[in-house]
Amino acid sequence: MEETKRKKEESIRINKYLSQAGVCSRRQADVYVEAGKVLVDGVPAVSGTKVMPGQEVTFDGKSVYIQEELVFLAFHKPKGIVCTSSKAEKNNIIDYINYPERIYPVGRLDKDSQGLILLTNDGEAANQIMKARNYHEKEYEVTVDRRITKEFMEGMRNPVPLQEIGAVTRRCKVKKEGSNQFRIILTQGLNRQIRRMCEYFGYRVTRLKRVRVMNIDLGDLKEGAYRKLTPKELKQLKEELNRE
Repeated sequence: MEETKRKKEESIRINKYLSQAGVCSRRQADVYVEAGKVLVDGVPAVSGTKVMPGQEVTFDGKSVYIQEELVFLAFHKPKGIVCTSSKAEKNNIIDYINYPERIYPVGRLDKDSQGLILLTNDGEAANQIMKARNYHEKEYEVTVDRRITKEFMEGMRNPVPLQEIGAVTRRCKVKKEGSNQFRIILTQGLNRQIRRMCEYFGYRVTRLKRVRVMNIDLGDLKEGAYRKLTPKELKQLKEELNRE
């Protein structure tokens, strides 16, 4: 009886397994399972299949594993580094960091920007952080090419149409920090969002630095350096994600 209970606690649903392994989201995993792309010990998985420790899971013929030790890093990305794990990009973030375990970036920070980006081997947490519907805050320090006006500040706070990508921004918090500097907090991750917003009002971004993602602050982390999240940071992050 006790052994059966222990095994039940250790088992994990196939969609959660694929998510934690960084293959895809749980929803997409269900699609792959229905399509017959996922096997457990050589047998096609079905919706609700449980994976036990020691069983082999394959996706499209390749073995998939959950790394047992959780890795969550805060990295101060320099300009010029691309947030991709693709080896085809010579300036990819994974080669730059050269971490001894398999990790991948949580979302993106464009090549011309610098600042905080998270990296992890926890696929499920990464997917939750990146979901726009969860309204996770990301904070930036921005410098533009000319003096900031009240009209510009008001415009940035309100929805801005970005015709190039067919989207409209959400309302956001903006605070003036200097004659041509401001701080902005977004809950979206649209492609080059801040740069496009500024361009809409006739401004050009000359420096863009992300200083916070949710409860994780860049702080005094040096450019090009990374650190592991503290137990307190990780606990707060997980608590927020678990509330969703």
